[in-house]
Amino acid sequence: MKDTRPRNMDLTTIKLPVMGLASILHRICAVIIWFSLAWFLPLLFLSLQGAEGFENVQLLISGNFIAQFFTWGFLTALGYYMMGGIKHLIQEFGYFETLEGGKLISQVAIASGILLSVLFGFWVWD
Repeated sequence: MKDTRPRNMDLTTIKLPVMGLASILHRICAVIIWFSLAWFLPLLFLSLQGAEGFENVQLLISGNFIAQFFTWGFLTALGYYMMGGIKHLIQEFGYFETLEGGKLISQVAIASGILLSVLFGFWVWD
């Protein structure tokens, strides 16, 4: 049997609903967090060795734009991941389960993730 359904292989023409975007961003942030642990766990270990180790980590991050950008990216991913987790918890309790409610809570989660990203940027580059 021949399949005659139309196929759209151009992914740039597909518009995701905001709930799908929130879900994909949540998954991407999880991947970023896991890969970032390869950088942050050794730094955490070094910073917990004592005052000298903490100062070394602080000098490494404060004087290096790449390290600051990486730290900001990690914190942004972590912040949005937490907002997405809170969104899922609220929905698990039975709130915002309608289509309109799902759109609203997804928009709130994305907006709060952007706000956290800006706040983390001010904190890292201050």
